[in-house]
Formats: sequence, structure tokens, C-alpha cells
Amino acid sequence: MTLTHSPAGSATRRPRGAARQSRAGMAFVAAYVVLLIAFGVLPTGYAIYFAFTDAGGTFTGFSNFVTTAQDFRFLDAVGHVALYLVFWLLSLVVFVVALALLLHRLSSGSTSRTLRFLYYIPGALAGAASVLVWLFMLDPTVSPVSSLLEALGFDTFGEVIAPGNLPVLFTIIAFWTGAGGWIVVMYGALNNIPTDVMEAARIDGANAWQTAWHVQIPMLRKWIVYMVILAFAGGAQLFVEPQLLSLASVGTAGRDYSLNQLTFDFAFQMNNINGAAAVSVELLVVSVSAAALFVARSGFFDAD
Repeated sequence: MTLTHSPAGSATRRPRGAARQSRAGMAFVAAYVVLLIAFGVLPTGYAIYFAFTDAGGTFTGFSNFVTTAQDFRFLDAVGHVALYLVFWLLSLVVFVVALALLLHRLSSGSTSRTLRFLYYIPGALAGAASVLVWLFMLDPTVSPVSSLLEALGFDTFGEVIAPGNLPVLFTIIAFWTGAGGWIVVMYGALNNIPTDVMEAARIDGANAWQTAWHVQIPMLRKWIVYMVILAFAGGAQLFVEPQLLSLASVGTAGRDYSLNQLTFDFAFQMNNINGAAAVSVELLVVSVSAAALFVARSGFFDAD
């Protein structure tokens, strides 16, 4: 046992186990901080340095930002990513919350465990692998759902991946890959709602819809905000899906569809590392600003 003193001067005892847990926690946090600095802070600082300098290391102010913004592909890429984010975030919030609520109502049987497993399986695939699966699914000549594609009026792969269809296609791919994990997270959050709150709703005569809308969804608010913040940051960095689709379609989908593709093109096709860094910094600023807005408007850190 270790002896500590309270502010009033009285002696209290703290178990040695608590001290060991505290040291273990400090060790884990220290390891995270080291990794954060090595793979987060330092690369970010390096990108910011490149964004405000030229190839010779001379400070150029905002010239790299102006140059990239004047590129004829920049505004189109911004519009593409913005439209994709609208589809992606709306589908994520609506369907993830709805499916988690339905899953929670089935929590008493083996059906719930099976569904949780099935929801999570697509997330085990890497982004590139999931896109390759969807390339197969979207080709009417080989797809197992070719009859559905033909019923929708698509007879060739090129018709399916027409530029106007890409935001919806990327949303479907992203949802299939990433929504399952969030459904499981929301399901766990629903299980943490106190049973007396649910019992009070039932005693007051609330049906399933009223309980979900007035009790469960408000108590999921912070989890939903957390999901939206991470989904926004990930969606703004759209790259793998359009890049692989562009290669598979021999450029039909466009190699500069998203801002990250444009960054890749600046860096490795045009040898303009500084311009690529400028676009990357812009994506960082937008993601951080959006996260700050979500946190501020939702009261994310307010005590319940």
C-alpha cells in the first residue's frame, strides 16, 4: 500500500494496483503521443512548409494555393468531392442509425449476433480490394446482378460508370465497406442507454418509433457527431475508388476526379510537390474546420 495525503492533511491509502494501472496508462499515452508526433505532427508540418515555399525552399506566401486553385481541374474536383460527401454523410447517418436501432430490437436472439458479424465482414476488406469487388459487380457482362443493372438501363460497364453516376457509386462502395463497423458501434452505444430510461418510455406509452426518436437517437447524438467527423475527414480524402475506377475504365472515370487524385497528379505527373502540399493543407484546414463546427454546435464535450 502507498500512503498519500489529502489537501486537508489527513492520510489516505491508495492501492498499489491503482498506481500500476496509472503507470500503464501513462505508458500507453506516451506511446500514442510518440506515434502521433512521428506520423501526424511532423508530416503535417513538413507539408505546411512545402505549401508555403517553392522548389528552392524560398517562402512564397500563398502563391502555391493560388496556382493550384487556378488549375482548370480544381473547381471540378471540389464539386465532385462535395457532392460525394453529401451523399455519403446522409446515407451514413440515416441508414447506420436505422439499422443499429433495428439490430438493437433483435438483441435477444442469435439473429443479432449473426447480423453484427455480417455487417462487419465488408470492413475487413482493404479499400482497394473492395473496389475490385465492385468493379466485378458493376460490369453487366459478368456481374451476378446483371439483370438488375439491365433493368436500370445499363448494358455496358461504361454506362454504369458514367461521370454522373460516380457520386452514387462511390457512396455505395464506401457504405458497403465502412458502414458495418459504425452499425456495431451504434449498437454498443444503444446498449449503454440505462434500462430505467427505456422502461420509463414504455410506461409512458411510447411506441418503438417514439422511443427511438425521442429517447434513443438524442442519446446517440455524440456518437453520431463522432461518426460524421471521421466520415467527413475520410470522405474528403477520396482517392482509391476513383483512381482504380479510372484505371479499369481507361480514363473514362477521370484520373483527376477528386482532390486527392489532383494532388497525386501534381506531385508525380507534374513534379509540383509544393502545389500538391498546398492542396493537402487545404483539405486539412477544411476537415479540421468542419470537425470544430460539428463539435461546437453539438456540445460534444458537454457533460451529460
